[in-house]
Amino acid sequence: MSGRETPPPEAAPASTPASPPDPEPKGEGSGGKNKAAVAADRTSGRDGTVLLTNDHNGVRTLTLNRPHRRNAIDAELWQALADAFRAVAGDRTVRALVIQGAGKAFCSGADISVPDNAHPIYRMRALTDVAVLLHELPLPTIAKVTGPAIGAGWNLALGCDLVVAAESATFAQVFTKRGLTMDLGGSWLLPRLAGMQQAKRLTLLAETITATEARELDLATWVVPDDEIDPFTDDLARRLADGPPVALAQTKALLHGGADTTLRQALGAEAGAQGLNFATADAPEAFAAFAERREPRFTGRWSIHRPPIRPENGS
Repeated sequence: MSGRETPPPEAAPASTPASPPDPEPKGEGSGGKNKAAVAADRTSGRDGTVLLTNDHNGVRTLTLNRPHRRNAIDAELWQALADAFRAVAGDRTVRALVIQGAGKAFCSGADISVPDNAHPIYRMRALTDVAVLLHELPLPTIAKVTGPAIGAGWNLALGCDLVVAAESATFAQVFTKRGLTMDLGGSWLLPRLAGMQQAKRLTLLAETITATEARELDLATWVVPDDEIDPFTDDLARRLADGPPVALAQTKALLHGGADTTLRQALGAEAGAQGLNFATADAPEAFAAFAERREPRFTGRWSIHRPPIRPENGS
């Protein structure tokens, strides 16, 4: 993007794994079973943690940490994602969220190499929780996609507000090749983002597409060279984290709700949101910064002060 001020690349987060992935992980997007890999630890990342968290200047980065499975999501990681999204939603110090994968893949989908005797309806509830929690987060979310994003892994990325894809990234709705149908919100996301015909093409044929093709279909927001994705995403997350948190949260809610409402309903929602914006300190701060030719400092603080409550006479 021209005209973009890119800060110096930050040090790699502590979440970056040191161990290389096994050659044939078994997720939705992989082929035959690797017996040696299946015999390995099925649930935890090799450092014992399936989801890593890093906080920096208001940006929280969640790293899927099962590189030996191309970050395929098992029951433990589904639960970890749900818990992490709930924590983010309740933490006002977090102003932007980045989701990435450890190693050479973003996410190869659900881990079907792990036996699970639970009824499918219970397993699907875990996916539903993750999809809804991600969609309803009141802060900007970014999927940083390097390598394959397959099946539920791709839909996890699509559930984010913005998708930054490396040039080498690949994407596939692989479900029908496994005799399955899409999950994690794919049936809702794909038609809205790419249109019905392209959604049918991607799901019925289960084709693998490149990052450039994903961008052309409006399924990736930006495609950047592999060696630039770290500083690009860092800069993007910083700019979002520096934005007005209340206005950004309401903007997301208006866009999500506006897709399924009438114009009159949308206008009413916009009016209500704008009233809340004017009641924060951010709107006057933005006006002052514009007049003073400086960058605004947004806090999201409430600017209306109630008068002190005085006790009644004789109390």
